[in-house]
Amino acid sequence: MAEGHRDPDGGRQVTAGLHRVSSREAGRPRRPASPLRATSFRAAATVAVAALIAVACGGSTPTASATPLATSRPPAAASGTPRPTPPPTDDLSLTPVRVQLRWTLGAEFAGYVAAIEQGYFESEGLDVTLVEGGPDVAPEVAGSGLDAPEFTISWVPRVLAARAASTTDLVDIGQFFHRSSTLTMAFRDQQITEPADFKGKKVGVLPGGDRLEVTAAVAGAGVDLERDTQLVDLGAGVDPLLTGAVDVAEVTIHDTYARVLEATDRRTGKPYEVTDFDVINLDDEGTAMLQDAVFARASWLAGAGHEAIATAFLKASALGWMYCRDHPSDCVDSVVAAGERIGAEPGASPSPPPPSPSGSPETRLHPGHETWAMNEVNPLIWPSPAGIGVMAPDEWQHTASVLLTAGAIPGEPSGDAYRTDLMESALESLSDLDTKGEAFVKGTVEIVPEGG
Repeated sequence: MAEGHRDPDGGRQVTAGLHRVSSREAGRPRRPASPLRATSFRAAATVAVAALIAVACGGSTPTASATPLATSRPPAAASGTPRPTPPPTDDLSLTPVRVQLRWTLGAEFAGYVAAIEQGYFESEGLDVTLVEGGPDVAPEVAGSGLDAPEFTISWVPRVLAARAASTTDLVDIGQFFHRSSTLTMAFRDQQITEPADFKGKKVGVLPGGDRLEVTAAVAGAGVDLERDTQLVDLGAGVDPLLTGAVDVAEVTIHDTYARVLEATDRRTGKPYEVTDFDVINLDDEGTAMLQDAVFARASWLAGAGHEAIATAFLKASALGWMYCRDHPSDCVDSVVAAGERIGAEPGASPSPPPPSPSGSPETRLHPGHETWAMNEVNPLIWPSPAGIGVMAPDEWQHTASVLLTAGAIPGEPSGDAYRTDLMESALESLSDLDTKGEAFVKGTVEIVPEGG
């Protein structure tokens, strides 16, 4: 590693690990993409968009599209990996549920796509619709309306901040990501190698509460965010860093870090090199916090039968993430295919790709980029010592402590801000499977210019 470049995978929580056995490598036949019934696609898309419009009237302006995919799965013999896939069904008795994603579709959500493609949701009696998020969607707002999606995928800090402001009753019911993906990048000539160097700089940050890991680190270094820095909303892309509109930018290891290195340096006509940048890992600074979790509204969970639905959703989601651990290349294929289908059916809202070097209206998602992303997402989850999705109390307390120190919340989160009973119940029926991933070993994937 070049001098001054922090290891993106360095830090207190990042592991080295991943089983890389795809279904093709294992000789396992891959299930074709689930057929999309046009009538159900239109209905689900209409419901999802209507829900988001209702939320928008409450103060948010989310723009998203839905990708409804049918799922079904019967019990199977004991195995160390997720169970074999049955043929798809047209069961009309499935319970429809929607999932608000925190960002646009990508490998960050591969486990939920896999649970759709492999039939795990349908086996649990669920017909799941994924509702895309993005830079203009505040998931803690979009997931909190009376007719909001039943489940929301969000980073934990922004939900805790919203709970402190009494604007949501979202509860963390499944903590799937145990490690932070957040880094900062700056061109080497900026000489930004630690948070104290942000003084006097234009700092590109993610929207809303997703910037709190960065701002907490900078404030902790004694830099006054209002007086000594200029915070710039990055939106969905990395162009502000590449064009010099910002001096340093917040990125995620599985997405925008790679997008920077996939881009072409206009001065040389070649892709940027790792040695062109200084990288700060927020784990090293002590402000990395919990990220992707499954949330549900406490008011919704109190409804008749809703805890059972939540448990079924968590069980199928766990199976999806286990499948992506053991068959990452299949999950890349499924995510790329799902990206092509979003907005392609009548009645669905179009969802444009992010303005970045590795996205275009024609391709939407690039296999090379998503392969990198999948390889980086898996280590955010695995190993999971208590079982996938089960909250580690020390990780929760660390997140709360960082937010308290930064002044992002006025006091400790209430005791009902997260619960583990639903996730633990979901895992009880998966005791014959590897729900901890203790033997996980991360694979090696190269960044491909322009995303491949």
